Amino acid sequence: MRLRPDDLPAAAIDFLTERHLATLTTLRADGSPHVVAIAFTFDAGTATARVITNGPSLKARNVGAGGPTALCQVEGRRWLTLEGRGVVVTDPDEVQDAVQRYAVRFRQPRVNPQRVLVKIAVDRVMGNI
Repeated sequence: MRLRPDDLPAAAIDFLTERHLATLTTLRADGSPHVVAIAFTFDAGTATARVITNGPSLKARNVGAGGPTALCQVEGRRWLTLEGRGVVVTDPDEVQDAVQRYAVRFRQPRVNPQRVLVKIAVDRVMGNI
């Protein structure tokens, strides 16, 4: 089922605030998919997904090169895929905001001086809620 990212039903928003891991799919330079397990947060008010990661990571490099991104969270029969364009953000205030959001949904992450934010403007959502 396709959903509007700016008008998700309450069940979808609830699912995106529960503690679940997901996958992040980006494209490598050769066009092949790079899929990794991640934790993310979602801001329904702005349809923005946030992933904190190590700056030199392949996922950050892939996002920095442009191209589409997809986050997929699944638990039993419930699943949602959030698609959109990502950017790598190094601004300390935005990274810290993402860390605080992560700590609320998951746990306080370890200190990482190379941490960056992968910020995804979600423009397509599909799933089964």
